[in-house]
Amino acid sequence: MSLEMADPARRAAYDALHEIARADGYANLIVPRIVAQLDTRDAAFATELCYGTLRQRGWLDAVIAGCLDRPIEKVDPRLRDVLRLSAYQLLELRVPSHAAVSSGVELARSVAGEGPAKFVNAVMRKMSRNDQAQWRTRVVPALDLDPDGHYSVRYSHPRWIVAALRESLGAAQDELGQLLAADNAAPGVSLAVRPGLCDVSELLAAGATPGRWSPYGVTLPGGRPGDIAAVAEHRANVQDEGSQLVALALSRVDISGSDALWLDMCAGPGGKAALLAGLAHLRGGQLLASDVRHHRAELVARSLRNLPGLLGVIAADGGRPPWRPGTFDRILVDAPCTGLGSLRRRPEARWRREAADVDRLRPVQRELLRAALVAVRPGGVVGYATCSPHLSETTDLVAQVLAGRTDVEQLDVRPWLPELAGTNTGAGPAIQLWPHRHGTDAMFLALLRRSD
Repeated sequence: MSLEMADPARRAAYDALHEIARADGYANLIVPRIVAQLDTRDAAFATELCYGTLRQRGWLDAVIAGCLDRPIEKVDPRLRDVLRLSAYQLLELRVPSHAAVSSGVELARSVAGEGPAKFVNAVMRKMSRNDQAQWRTRVVPALDLDPDGHYSVRYSHPRWIVAALRESLGAAQDELGQLLAADNAAPGVSLAVRPGLCDVSELLAAGATPGRWSPYGVTLPGGRPGDIAAVAEHRANVQDEGSQLVALALSRVDISGSDALWLDMCAGPGGKAALLAGLAHLRGGQLLASDVRHHRAELVARSLRNLPGLLGVIAADGGRPPWRPGTFDRILVDAPCTGLGSLRRRPEARWRREAADVDRLRPVQRELLRAALVAVRPGGVVGYATCSPHLSETTDLVAQVLAGRTDVEQLDVRPWLPELAGTNTGAGPAIQLWPHRHGTDAMFLALLRRSD
């Protein structure tokens, strides 16, 4: 009997995992497409297998390496994926060892043949001789001897990311384990209404529950967002509450004079632009959305078409803009970043990013923020946001841009987000959200006012 007939869920998980690696693809795009052919139960299992294996890859690889007589990099990529999926079932889902072994062998036979299946059988049988706790003792470095190595293997994050997150936590480094564990937990689905088109009450009536922080947000306890009419009709969209709070804070800052023209400088994929346009519309303003990449600008335009408050969508380099200095009243710079704040949503990213990416992105981030401070009018405000807590992309970068300048005032963000009162968002004036504290992506926001 073929594996496709015997176990479609495991085969779908393998196909998704292998395609993500082969094509440098995105799990949130590939997994739903591949599991769409399955029934609800199998689709849920395949999704859990793929996402869980991606999140736990570092830990699983350490265990697999302990069962090999060669470096894991020398193993056929197809068999690495089979072994990771099988190890995840055995060690994390606590699937009985005989089922984890036999399903792994069957999967290997399906994708690589009889000889490779025997190899997988030998490795999995060796792995099954120890339980999760025993494997942790064997492969996780001692905390007192190698702290970053311990957290790296124990919580399946590259060592450089562990070190960066430890530094970003500052005095709260004792929360590192909680943060890494939160990165490995599947996030809930948050929705945001588009002001002027939908009200939260409509989403609550459709089965959602109130959001934790945002007055425009709800949480979807289960099901597919597209099954909700407001989402299908582009009157609401999937958006993390941290991103909603960024848009809300920027919209709430008091400014004197005109408040008619707002800019989202790096608008793709369009979630923050949708909320900002609605908020601008409520006070008689308009938003221009811009993205440097033409295809992303086109995606934003399609997503936001006929949206009240949207002036238009253009493809433009925010660092070398077509608009004149002092044009806008409010500007959001949601800068390109490493995305270390959204690892729970994009688990594949942790294995693709490198420490060198921080240095590569920093000049772009500086250029965009400096350009925004030229494009905003005197008295206007710029919000600089990243979905990363890395200090080089957040507080350090803002400090570099503001060094020696007397024409820009950094505002305290916290008064503009009273919803977060009593929570730890940092010492200010910027805020840093955290998955383990706030249940959001690790969004950073600084607010800068151009002097009159």
